[in-house]
Amino acid sequence: MFTNKNLEQIKQQGITPEIAKKQLKAFEQGFPSLELIEAATPANGIKILSDDEEERYVSIFENALSSSLESLKFVPASGAASRMFKDLYQYIATGTETPFIKTFISNFDKFAFYNDLKAITPDATPLNMVENLLSEQGLNYGNLPKGLLAFHKYNGKIRTPFEEHLVEAAAYCAGSKGIARVHFTISPEHKNGFEKLIKEVVPEYQKRFGIKFDISFSVQHKSTDTIAADMDNKPFVDASGDLVFRPGGHGALIQNLNGLDADVIFIKNIDNVVPDKLKHYNNRYKKALAGLLVSVRNKNFEYLDKLNKPESEKDTTLIKNIEAFITKELNVHHNFSFKTDIEKADFFKSVLNRPLRICGMVKNEDEPGGGPFLTKNSDGTVSLQIVEKAQININNPQQVELLNNSTHFNPVDIICCIKNYKGQKFDLVEFIDHNAGFISVKSKDGKDMKALELPGLWNGSMSKWNTVFVEVPIETFNPVKTVNDLLRPEHQQA
Repeated sequence: MFTNKNLEQIKQQGITPEIAKKQLKAFEQGFPSLELIEAATPANGIKILSDDEEERYVSIFENALSSSLESLKFVPASGAASRMFKDLYQYIATGTETPFIKTFISNFDKFAFYNDLKAITPDATPLNMVENLLSEQGLNYGNLPKGLLAFHKYNGKIRTPFEEHLVEAAAYCAGSKGIARVHFTISPEHKNGFEKLIKEVVPEYQKRFGIKFDISFSVQHKSTDTIAADMDNKPFVDASGDLVFRPGGHGALIQNLNGLDADVIFIKNIDNVVPDKLKHYNNRYKKALAGLLVSVRNKNFEYLDKLNKPESEKDTTLIKNIEAFITKELNVHHNFSFKTDIEKADFFKSVLNRPLRICGMVKNEDEPGGGPFLTKNSDGTVSLQIVEKAQININNPQQVELLNNSTHFNPVDIICCIKNYKGQKFDLVEFIDHNAGFISVKSKDGKDMKALELPGLWNGSMSKWNTVFVEVPIETFNPVKTVNDLLRPEHQQA
């Protein structure tokens, strides 16, 4: 199947021929659909915190953070922001002022980048302004990552998403040592830009908040790229006879997450930030969810510790309490018949001894995002999963009906515990559902090709984690998918 040249390229990619063949096999076989049991709703699977619970969980997290708890903020920030400016590129190509473009032009002065753009555009026609915004000769926004763009302005000063995440981290990641740790996944070509911004702004923020920042970066591992196939499921080769590898999607970032070390890890996308006027509300919910994570984790660890003591399986009260915790708090359900007490206790150990995540869920108001469901797993259990539409068999009317029953979606507001009850890190690769990938059709050199995406970071890559869903207000979700999203009131600083 592979030439000597191909084999050398596969080696340079950091994978084996067996892995490449396995990926090609996936194009032939496809991926099995998830079996939905029911949509997770506030009636079944999504918690709604009362004011008293919210207050209690905030206190639990703040107390833990002020003692020995180590927290960290993980921000996927890879790639250029070109998709954010798709409509502007069409305007440059056609000159047609669509409703989107008219809104953009009539509100030029409301964008945080306006003054910088105007300063370098003497002939400030709309078309010249747009070209200067995107081009390398101008602000180069078409080639920069979202993290380095001007999103918000404060009394004439601009602030990037990168900076907004630092300001957030100062509010809920700085522990007893006064250090706020933030980790960004970036593309290698953008690292210099982030490091330059760090030198310019971090000293000021450290002085303002009276803390130190520990900022780190990682890139998507080359070995997580996946081989492309032609429409006959054979290796796709370019005009030079080289194999084509493509980024494996955000699911590849499970490797980056696996390399981190902290007791509590906050995951939030680079573009989901707000100005300071909304941060108090946003940060409070982060603390509440983190406090819930600590509370569930502590109970989980307590039960594991007891289960690992001699004759624990004979303690019927303990076993009954653990079963209630697993079904009611972790929403893991089973209908297994156990032959012995030891067998039942071992099953509970296997369920409890997993990474844990608390996922904020927002009421569905037509924003994009995967939905929360109870699904049947390959081991026969039923548990909470974040599900994308691509994972569902849309030819099955019953599954489509369940999909349409979804009331909430995932805004990527996730807080994780990646350590076991002994304080040792899990190997997160062991908890991936490798059958939860995606196949899409792309093109290269005018030819169609199939691309393989790895199980999504919050979908298949976390499939075997223990999961708790919590409703969070829509106000905590403010993504910027197009440039005009920056005109929404949530992104305009008062």
